[in-house]
This record gives sequence, C-alpha cells and structure tokens, in this order.
Amino acid sequence: MAPSDATVLIRGSSGTGKELAARAIVKLSNRADKPLITLNCAALPEQLVESELFGHEKGAFTGAISRRIGRAEAADGGTLFLDEIGDLSLSTQVKLLRFLQERTFSRVGSNEELRSDVRFLAATSRDLEMLMRDGKFREDLYYRLNIFPIVMPDLGKRRCDIILLAEHFIAKHNLRYNKKVVRLSTPAINMLMSYHWPGNVRELENCIERAVLTSSDDCIHGYNLPPSLQTGEASGSELLPAGRTSFNTLVDSYERELIVEALKRHDGNLSQAARDLGLSPRVIHYKVNRLGITPEWYRTGRKS
Repeated sequence: MAPSDATVLIRGSSGTGKELAARAIVKLSNRADKPLITLNCAALPEQLVESELFGHEKGAFTGAISRRIGRAEAADGGTLFLDEIGDLSLSTQVKLLRFLQERTFSRVGSNEELRSDVRFLAATSRDLEMLMRDGKFREDLYYRLNIFPIVMPDLGKRRCDIILLAEHFIAKHNLRYNKKVVRLSTPAINMLMSYHWPGNVRELENCIERAVLTSSDDCIHGYNLPPSLQTGEASGSELLPAGRTSFNTLVDSYERELIVEALKRHDGNLSQAARDLGLSPRVIHYKVNRLGITPEWYRTGRKS
C-alpha cells in the first residue's frame, strides 16, 4: 500500500500515533523525497480552514493583504496529510471531495482552477459513521476517503510496540538534547510494560522525553520515569532511597534481570530460558510468578 498513491484513512483514539503512521507511509512511498504537508483540521476556526487548505487571493476577506498559497498547492508532487478530518465543516467537505476526485481547486476569492498532484492521507479520532448518521459528514466523502483504512489500537492493546516506540523516542530526543542514552534498565522496561497508557503514544513520548532529559548516564532507570509509572511491584530496587536497599530486594532485582535477559535471548520461551540459567521448570515458574515477570512480553516484542 505505501508505495502506491492510494488514499489512506487512519483511525484511532487521540494520541495513538496516527501522524507517526502517516509519516511512516510517506517514508516508504514513491514520494518520500517530495514535500509532506500537514494540516490539523481541528486546530483552526472553521472560517480559516478553507483558506489554509486551498489558499486565498489578496482582498478575498478582511485581513487578506496578499495572495497566499494553501496546503494543497504546497504539497504538489508530494503528500497532503489532513489530521482530524472529521472536524471539517460540511461546506469545506464539498470542496475537499471535488479536490479528491479531480485534484483541482480554486483559491478563496478566485475562480481560476488550479491543479495539484498529491498523495492524500487523512486521520481522525471521530466516529465517522455516527457523524454520517447525524448528517455532519458526507457519505460520498467518507467512501472516497475509506479506500485503505488503517485502525490504530490504543497503546495498552498493543504492548509489543511499547519498547520499540520507546527506543525510537530515545533516539529522537538524544538528538534533540544532545544526550547519549542507549538502553532501558530492566526495571524501567517492567514499568513501561506494566503501565496502562491512557494517553497512548503521545504520553509515552512525553514520558521518554522526560527520562532522557533526567538521565545522568547511558541508561534510563526507573527513577527517571514519571511518578505515575513508579510502582514498587514493577520497578524493583530502582525506587528505593540510597542506603535503604535490603539484601532480599537486591537479590530479587538481580534474579529478575537474569531471567528477563534469558527470556530476551530465547524469544520469551520459558523452557529454553530455564535451561540457559540451569534452573528446573518448577523453579523458574515459581520465580517468574513471584517476581511478576510476563514471558509473553518478551516473545511478542521480539516478533514485532
């Protein structure tokens, strides 16, 4: 799908990474080296959306002191991504439908017909079917958009992506803040995997940005993560104040680290991890249950 020019509609709750998905599609497309122009339809007053999308002529409305090209024109040869398309007014939907069908448009205040060759991507967190039933979204536009739909599940329902996304955000914010973080500690991984992520991918990125900023070495530790993630069950010894770490806690933390590393090496296979560590199946099952380790996390993560 990505290399083609097919229209893609990306759906999902707020913060699930719809724009990340759109950028990934563009990166894999035949237009990767051409402009990617974005517009958040919910971020502007209704009367300005059409002007932002299609541009305007000088004097088209109060404040239009010069000609201005719109996002559709700026994206010529590349990709146009409209986020929160479910928030468009019905009048703008009519003009967008014409643009999708003909790839032609007119600037506000002009009758001149212009053409723009774009790949079109859209995203929404709204229930478009309900909006259609309520007469707030055009049925013909819906079917024109829904050529290749992609649904982005909430992050809590795709835990196999958590560590991959965390590593992506570490690399991103290393560049931004000139840091050299290269890994997550096992307690930090446990904390990330145990959390329910109500804010989805956006919350995860904010969490990792904070952790990169506060890290003092090449590793993100449990204490670098926000308080909302810091539960004793998930984070092991990394939350205990200096000088108050008990012997049993240290042993548990070390055992957890050994078992998790073995599970990573063996794609989450508990039997192979037990053989690697020289433990019987009965003993490793006991330790996994006592330490709150979930082997499936490491199997699924490796396959993603």
